[in-house]
Amino acid sequence: MNLLNMHTDFQTGIPVQKKPIQKLRFFSQLFSVAINIWIGIEFYLFIVYLQGSQTAEQVVRPPGIEAWLPIGSLVSLRHFVETGTVNNIHPAGMVIFITILLTAFLFKKGFCSWICPVGFIEEMLGDLSNKLFKRRLKLPKWLDYPLRSLKYIILIFFAHAILVSMSALAIEGFIYTDYNIASDFLMMRFFTDITPLALKVVIGLVLLSLVIRGFWCRYLCPYGALLGLFNFISPTRIVRNESSCTDCSSCTNACPSFINVQKVKEVYSDECTGCMACVESCPVQNTLEIKIVKKSIPFNKMKWAAILLIFFWGSMLGFKFFGPWKNEVSDQEYRRVLPIVEQGQMTHP
Repeated sequence: MNLLNMHTDFQTGIPVQKKPIQKLRFFSQLFSVAINIWIGIEFYLFIVYLQGSQTAEQVVRPPGIEAWLPIGSLVSLRHFVETGTVNNIHPAGMVIFITILLTAFLFKKGFCSWICPVGFIEEMLGDLSNKLFKRRLKLPKWLDYPLRSLKYIILIFFAHAILVSMSALAIEGFIYTDYNIASDFLMMRFFTDITPLALKVVIGLVLLSLVIRGFWCRYLCPYGALLGLFNFISPTRIVRNESSCTDCSSCTNACPSFINVQKVKEVYSDECTGCMACVESCPVQNTLEIKIVKKSIPFNKMKWAAILLIFFWGSMLGFKFFGPWKNEVSDQEYRRVLPIVEQGQMTHP
């Protein structure tokens, strides 16, 4: 049995053949994971280069590492809105952040289910959970709804701290602090020198994601909360034709976000990730469709998926070649702040 072509039915726990869009989505996620691993290795080699002799052959820092700095990217976005200029510290982070927001507006939470490497890991843990428990485990509503609010509380905390509490002067000052310059080093150090407490938290999240599908994404991810808000203003809608629907519940069983698709006229939920599993599972033609512009224009689901991927990765390539992308921090400046990070003496301003 080719495991790459199989997935587990969320309701029954039985392995079933992956359909074309889900195959495309799987390989899209796998590609994104590979890109992130490659960038991580390049960044690690850059740090090794900085730690070595200044006469060593230069290793170029990969700007794509800034995708893992969403908080700093939000600071940079506010600075850009207020000043009209792109700061030269981690500019790739801001443009990646903007691209992800635009992707969410045009394609629902498509970033989460088609590109996000953390989302992919959560899905793999969820599939393993289905195999272990032979069924999909879901928390009762009285517990599910309060827990889902946690990611919005975290989002509100960061949004208030950056968009409300910080003055324009504080934003400007933060961008050019050593802390912001070294934020990518600090992020890498979290993985390479993880503390016992952080390791326990990560293990706990993995175990919780094995018991409850998508625990991190569903309950704790502030990025997912932000992107979910765009579902309510996105021109994209998944619409159900009630007259031809047989109420077979295939769509509901296929939905990884526990949305009761068979009971709604259109999927209008912050939890919809645009994975297309429900649309692809529907056995009756033109009953469950993806539509744009006030639900009036049906759109081919495979073309929709292809345009999503072309938009996101095309934007990345466009910014990489035409900017803004690379920062202007010199290797000498990085060599100055790196020892402070390694000694654990870098403090938040």
